[in-house]
Amino acid sequence: MKRLIFAVMAIMIMAAPVANAQKVNKEALLAKLEKADADSKNEKKATKAATWIARGKAYYEAASAPVKDIFPGMEMSIAEISIGKASSVKEGVKLAGQAYTEMTYPWFKLYVVGGKIAGWSLTQSVKDVDLAAVALESFNKAYSLDEKQGKVVMDGLQKLHSFYSQNGNASMEIGNYAVAADNFLAAYTVQESPAYSAEKDPAFLYYAGYLYVVAASETKDKSFFPKGVDALNKALAAGYNDEAGDIYYYLYHGYFGQEDSSVRQANLERAKQVLMEGLAKYPENINIINGLINVYSSGSVGDISDLTAMVDAALQRDPKSRDLWYGRGQIFYNLKNYDESIASFKKVVELDPKDAQSMFYIGFFYITKADAMNDEINKRDYKSNDEWKADQAKVTATYMESVPYLEKSLEIRPNDYTTVETLKVLTFRLRDEDGMMAKYEKYNKLYEELKAKQPQQ
Repeated sequence: MKRLIFAVMAIMIMAAPVANAQKVNKEALLAKLEKADADSKNEKKATKAATWIARGKAYYEAASAPVKDIFPGMEMSIAEISIGKASSVKEGVKLAGQAYTEMTYPWFKLYVVGGKIAGWSLTQSVKDVDLAAVALESFNKAYSLDEKQGKVVMDGLQKLHSFYSQNGNASMEIGNYAVAADNFLAAYTVQESPAYSAEKDPAFLYYAGYLYVVAASETKDKSFFPKGVDALNKALAAGYNDEAGDIYYYLYHGYFGQEDSSVRQANLERAKQVLMEGLAKYPENINIINGLINVYSSGSVGDISDLTAMVDAALQRDPKSRDLWYGRGQIFYNLKNYDESIASFKKVVELDPKDAQSMFYIGFFYITKADAMNDEINKRDYKSNDEWKADQAKVTATYMESVPYLEKSLEIRPNDYTTVETLKVLTFRLRDEDGMMAKYEKYNKLYEELKAKQPQQ
């Protein structure tokens, strides 16, 4: 037993230095940087690729030193083996709508949720310059002097790329969107280096672009909008397209958000143009449709009827385009023209009878139309009860039209919670109509069964 106790004590003594292991030897790193800079200025050494490779490595080491032992998603219990305990801990720090545990270290603040590192923000640097940018410049210089060093240079570039990517993710997770965008943009800049032999990924341009746009909206700093526009245009030029086509929506925001620009009208026209390009490729993207309505509503890029005319012209060329009919329906819904919206979605389900979502939309739009009719009735000053009853009958008939479409949607997509809930509320409203009370009882029972299975908040 005594031997076991001594063994445990030995382990604790060995572990003690690790508990305070988060150290960055600033003096040693600065000495390396000073030597690397001196060599790069030496007339003889500056002509050798090895000098610039050494400089690139020194600057990369200085840039990555504070965060080299951590990464987003890392278990904090494991991280503490390398970086030790925080000097202070603050619970419930709100960033981007999420509550974190903020842990302060000499070189950064960590933000932890669920026992894992979500992200961090650096609080100091080894030297007051963009260390990683100098490293990149040095590696590129080395390759320009001797392309035979491409493999060594590529190794340095890959490390820089990972460094920027990781810092981008760490910043994005905690809502430092502009910092994240800077890092993702820098990651793509690394890919553009002549010695970079791996395949380029323009997704980094997309991430940078949309994060600049988000940063402009979040911080009200409109100087980020042009940066977002530039990055997103480069992403498109590089052949990037996200699955939903949201790149066009973010690009529209980048142009539209530049309200104080001296070329405001040109930006509005460009915003319209990119949205039209997006609509042609992604007619189901509701964000793009809403963006177009917003641009046209500004009153300076044409009448909104031009938009519907363009869609109708496209449908004349391709009347069996389910996507165009879908987009047309969304446009008219946003314009509160429910009859045209319903007609468009009826064409969608005619072309695709198993489209449960569109079937649901038809039912939902009938409800929305009936709600609008009811609002109008409430505003009118009726002279007779018969007249009021006649209008109420029209409202009820419109509500009734939604029922078969919602039921068809539920038939295709059984036990869909939203559809069941909608039918429950609707049939209760129509409970005095023939057969509706029985339907209400049916859907209310199903609703309660599904509700019991929903995850608890």
